Amino acid sequence: MITLASSSPRRKKLMESIFGKIEVVHPEVNELSINGESPHEMVKRLAILKARTVKSTNTIVAADTVVEIGGKILGKPRDIEEARKMLRVLSGKWHTVHTGVCIIHGKKEKAFVESTRVKFHVLDEETINMYVQTGSPMDKAGAYGIQEDMGMILVERINGDFFTVVGLPISRVWWEIKNLTIEN
Repeated sequence: MITLASSSPRRKKLMESIFGKIEVVHPEVNELSINGESPHEMVKRLAILKARTVKSTNTIVAADTVVEIGGKILGKPRDIEEARKMLRVLSGKWHTVHTGVCIIHGKKEKAFVESTRVKFHVLDEETINMYVQTGSPMDKAGAYGIQEDMGMILVERINGDFFTVVGLPISRVWWEIKNLTIEN
């Protein structure tokens, strides 16, 4: 069995679609960045921290996702106005979504980061307001979810793995788990 160390319903759905029934635990970790830490380093560190907080004999999977634009990290918005600001910053621009993953199987641990480039359409205030009113931006890095609600219309194109943007590069997770369990 797999234990998913995540509060994300999107990660849970992805894991269940591949692995069937899973156990979900909600790790309590401080998700703030450390001064001077790159987005890549941050998501990897947080994924490892989340995975290591779980006490289980199951294979443990943990992840963390951030949006990076111009060297700035966009996490989850604190309120509706911050969500609007984030969407304005992303409007018409390329940005990078980084998802860090940590898998623990027995005494073995594998941590990695997948990154995907995303370009937004130029967003008008009406579209931003309509999307914010759905409530979807509030629990997502960068204030958007590419896979649901109006989030689907914000993105003009992506360069990389779609599921990394959703919050879990599920194909790589599958193969990394397979490799870890074969080696045991």
